[in-house]
Amino acid sequence: MESNEEPDALPPPPPEIPPNVVPVQLTTDTVPEETKKISKPKRSPITRRGVGSRGQKIQLVTNHFKVSISNTSGHFFHYSVSLYYEDGRPVDAKGIGRRLIDKVHETYGSDLAGKDFAYDGEKSLFTIGALPRNKMEFTVLLDSFSSNRNSGNGSPVGNGSPNETDKKRIRWALQSKTFKVEMSFAAKIPMQAIAAALRGQESENSQEALRVLDIILRQHAAKQGCLLVRQSFFHNNPKNYVDLGGGVLGCRGFHSSFRALQGGLSLNMDGSTTTIIQPGPLIDFLIANQNVSNPFQIDWAKAKRTMKNLRIKVSPTNQEYRITGISENSCKEQLFSLKSRAAGGNDAESFDITVYDYFVNHRSIDLRYSGDLPCINVGKPKRPTYIPVELCSLLSLQRYTKALTVLQRSQLVEKSRQKPQEKIRILADVMKSNNYAAEPMLSSCGITISSQFTQVQGRVLPAPKLKAGNGEDVIPRNGRWNFNHKKFFEPCKIENWAVVNFSARCDVRGLVRDLIRLGEMKGILISDPMDVLEENAQSRRAPPLVRVDKMFEQIQTAFPDAPPRFLVCLLPDRKNSDIYGPWKRKNLAEYGIFNQCLAPTRVNDQYILNVLLKINAKLGGLNSLLAMEQSRNIPFVSKVPTIIFGMDVSHGSPGQSDIPSIAAVVSSRNWPLLSRYRASVRSQSPKVEMVDSLFKQTADKKDDSGIVRELLLDYYKSSGQTKPAQIIIFRDGVSESQFNQVLNIELDQIIEACKFLDESWSPKFTVIVAQKNHHTKFFQDGSPDNVPPGTVIDNAVCHPQSYDFYMCAHAGMIGTTRPTHYHVLLDEIGFSADDLQELIHSLSYVYQRCTTAISLVAPVRYAHLAATQISQFLKFDDMSETSSSHGGLTSAGQALVPELPELHHNVRSSMFFC
Repeated sequence: MESNEEPDALPPPPPEIPPNVVPVQLTTDTVPEETKKISKPKRSPITRRGVGSRGQKIQLVTNHFKVSISNTSGHFFHYSVSLYYEDGRPVDAKGIGRRLIDKVHETYGSDLAGKDFAYDGEKSLFTIGALPRNKMEFTVLLDSFSSNRNSGNGSPVGNGSPNETDKKRIRWALQSKTFKVEMSFAAKIPMQAIAAALRGQESENSQEALRVLDIILRQHAAKQGCLLVRQSFFHNNPKNYVDLGGGVLGCRGFHSSFRALQGGLSLNMDGSTTTIIQPGPLIDFLIANQNVSNPFQIDWAKAKRTMKNLRIKVSPTNQEYRITGISENSCKEQLFSLKSRAAGGNDAESFDITVYDYFVNHRSIDLRYSGDLPCINVGKPKRPTYIPVELCSLLSLQRYTKALTVLQRSQLVEKSRQKPQEKIRILADVMKSNNYAAEPMLSSCGITISSQFTQVQGRVLPAPKLKAGNGEDVIPRNGRWNFNHKKFFEPCKIENWAVVNFSARCDVRGLVRDLIRLGEMKGILISDPMDVLEENAQSRRAPPLVRVDKMFEQIQTAFPDAPPRFLVCLLPDRKNSDIYGPWKRKNLAEYGIFNQCLAPTRVNDQYILNVLLKINAKLGGLNSLLAMEQSRNIPFVSKVPTIIFGMDVSHGSPGQSDIPSIAAVVSSRNWPLLSRYRASVRSQSPKVEMVDSLFKQTADKKDDSGIVRELLLDYYKSSGQTKPAQIIIFRDGVSESQFNQVLNIELDQIIEACKFLDESWSPKFTVIVAQKNHHTKFFQDGSPDNVPPGTVIDNAVCHPQSYDFYMCAHAGMIGTTRPTHYHVLLDEIGFSADDLQELIHSLSYVYQRCTTAISLVAPVRYAHLAATQISQFLKFDDMSETSSSHGGLTSAGQALVPELPELHHNVRSSMFFC
């Protein structure tokens, strides 16, 4: 609350009020009752309190390249760009902006005082120093106006005669087109802001100044004909392509961004991958995309959706167009009106002709197979222009933005991997070939970019000791351990169970025998199954929901009194089985049955042991735990009741904009344990990143149906009627621009949920964001191996002032290790840097699904697993009455978000997501 008047003197605050909270004086006599609310102080991320010292020092290099800047006294001038056609209409064609601005620079160089431009391709243009006037207007002529790279001088068939229409189109393609370009002064950005950012004094100016530098590099790449995707660029080089199947290619490129860091200004350069449409004959793409063997099997309704807005080149003229649709009839049947002039006369006569006849007889173009296929429309809805499909070729570097299949995604990951030494070589080569020294805008800024990788010092933390059954020690080596000759720490007991087989080809008896034998070796007592239920042969071709329902009819017949406690489900498909979602929903939401799905293609003892890790965790057991956890020696956490939250929001794949987002929060239970968790999951509006149901009062304001209350009550019951005095929150999946929302929206909801339970309860909070989606990599200097597990870096490439560090907790076995970037936004508990880094490192060793350290803390990974598994509930949901409507709206403000069904009370507090 601000006032222009001098406030009356305030009494000193009582000692328990934190020193950074300023009391606010209110006068309430004239304020309406509903507005008598004290505005909360806005939280912002804390600054670094120190660096860690534990662990063995290690010399590393990183993919940051030092940037020096000599012209810090200058200014960037920001101009807003508007583009118009000659008649005043705004230009709507994509990709033409750069051509127009280049033409302005070329034509009016002297009027612009010789200034070079940095243009973002849309509305913003930057110069070093001011242009002669605050508002400047230019008229430019573009020859053969086209928003694409190439143009030809012929035309396909239109609505007129080949003579007249072709001539008109040829004239249109070759004639100069006039445009107006307006540049209006928007802002002045001091280059000094970059130096301030390096001192930790970040501002809007410093962010804008770094954005200008990024735009200069984007423009540099655009001039080389690259595809630009945000901060990444992709060259048109078939060597960079990998086939993912379905007419989709993975395209390897590079990410570049300027960063203000402790060690100074640096350029972060990394490999990047995007997906593009397979260039070449359009018909080849359609055949591959639909997985058919010839053009006559193509589903043209589906093809129409797939091809919309793709750019093609037409043979033999090489003219470029954008696809707008397809013809209703085949090429041999699709008629259009052709105008022709009688010899020596001026009157035009029209007659109907098929597209096929026109191309074969009038244009003398041989068509081998297009006659019985639809034509490609590149015209407007009311003025179609048809081309036979075999004359169309897709241009290169067109992004594929639809959701990838599971197989395509795994292919992309597999083929994008690069070993550390390969990545170093490729990045070193691109730094040389980019030739940034020749970029005039960088020279004008006085910027030079080193081609040497930056050296940093890391520390390798020792792996925490673990405990297995009978109190035996487990010593991880290189981030891995095993249970050879050891039992699980707390094995479960499996009785009243059955096997369900959805037509998987498998030796079921042998599998059951191995499960019982290996379970006994690990301390799990498994009785013989009550039944083995084979899917009825008639059900195999039924839809997934029907197959699951039919199987449950068999289960109810076999277990008439009560459902079994545990089911092993054998699936026929190794990846992405369409039975999985309905099966999980039926078990977890309707019947409360613990279950484990298997796709038993290659079954051996190691496979069965990995499955037993998951089964034991789901049924309430513990495979291993930290020795410090058992002896209660974890600083700050073991002695004071503490709950750990892991939070994540999963969104639909790109191209699935109407799929609800799934918010999951997992919480530790059975304090002082840190190895046992439960989850609470909710649906929310698509693509909304902030969790919106942490605190959710009911309509009568008497109850809270939110996530946090559910988890806190479970902690209280499972931890000896103890309320947590400390809450540690690990948040995944948010960018730096959203840190303030985490602190001021999500944390506020969590505090409200605590106060709703007990007004006098004020736990201490520590909030940490875990980021994997970044481009910083570390390499051992002079070694082909990845950095060792436990490597932590909290200097040089970290923020000048904010509290962040990188950790590689796991052993990178394939490709190059991607570190997790941790940002400490709030720490009321008061951890030292060493204690916090050791806690985070230890939490990478409590993941119950495997015997390796994982790359980020287990609670976050569990939240992701829970969100992913529960999202399968909606994937095959028929939106029946079991799925009622949720109160929220989508981002479009229209459709209601389907609410997730509640988990059955039998499994609600379990680690069902393992």
